[in-house]
Amino acid sequence: MTDKIPVTVLTGYLGAGKTTLLNRILTEDHGKRYAVIVNEFGEIGIDNDLVVGADEDVFEMNNGCVCCTVRGDLIRVVAGLMKRQRPGKPAFDAIIVETTGLADPGPVAQTFFVDEDVKAKTRLDSVTALVDAKHVMARLDDSKEAREQVAFADRIILNKVDLVDEAELVAVEARLRRLNPLAPITRAERANVPLDQVLGLGGFDLGRILDINPEFANPVHGEAGHVHDEHCGHDHHGHDHAHHDHDHGHSHGARGHAHEDDIKGVSLSLERPMDGTKFTAWLDRLLGEQGQNILRAKGIIDVSGEDRRLVFQAVHMILEGDLQKPWGANERRWSRAVFIGRDLDEAALTAGFEACAA
Repeated sequence: MTDKIPVTVLTGYLGAGKTTLLNRILTEDHGKRYAVIVNEFGEIGIDNDLVVGADEDVFEMNNGCVCCTVRGDLIRVVAGLMKRQRPGKPAFDAIIVETTGLADPGPVAQTFFVDEDVKAKTRLDSVTALVDAKHVMARLDDSKEAREQVAFADRIILNKVDLVDEAELVAVEARLRRLNPLAPITRAERANVPLDQVLGLGGFDLGRILDINPEFANPVHGEAGHVHDEHCGHDHHGHDHAHHDHDHGHSHGARGHAHEDDIKGVSLSLERPMDGTKFTAWLDRLLGEQGQNILRAKGIIDVSGEDRRLVFQAVHMILEGDLQKPWGANERRWSRAVFIGRDLDEAALTAGFEACAA
């Protein structure tokens, strides 16, 4: 397992700062070798003095990284890069795939689950979304793709924070959390984010879902980053309950107009053990019927009669789940899940989840 090359998918709208970040990866002295796959090589504006050799579409940098362009099929490009690996002497430590500003990251991520050759040699590490603090509110208002990129991410880099004031940042972060309660938000200026907050996150590693934040479905009031908005009557971590009826009509964003996003995160939890068979059947049916609208889902389930916790995650209709480490003797055993998607019926999800109780 360890010899699989981790892949980070980097998304972000035009102008969010992806080029700056990719240039840093390709040119800084960070001691690692990365392979960067970009959509348009010209767009990234690499300084030619830093290119030491070019071989077909692959450009080698003097810090040991390589950069190449996706022309056509991502699977073919990844396969070509993997041919450069020699047994015992990896040519690079990780692959970074940049998506176009307009792309839905779903199909790119799915590539790493569905193609057997790619799956044998690489593993999807995470999807990181870069957003521009100054313009993201307008982008989220007018672009379905911008909302999808945020909703899909394992980590959100809020870039260009030096261009807006703290009140605006708080409003932006609150909205990002409503769209995606799972992804931690890292603030940055000029994409100066530490690379360990972009790479090696293990966002698709079932065993690490527990590490993200065991309380992710139930944040503590008053914790750092927890905002309470008087206009709105619910907190912004996606921990709303059906009785709020999700009226965002009078919540105010950074510029005082209402933001009614079609995508949101729904958090579910249950203190009683679940019937494993019922839960699996419910989840399969839900993804079969609504998988196109469910961008990401993650959960930790307390299965009746089972010592280990059931951990699952889904990307659209692709589901993976496994029994992970045992519950501790004094550990609170409870089930929690977050579904992030478009036009989700929170009341129906809550009822379906709770109906799986043993």
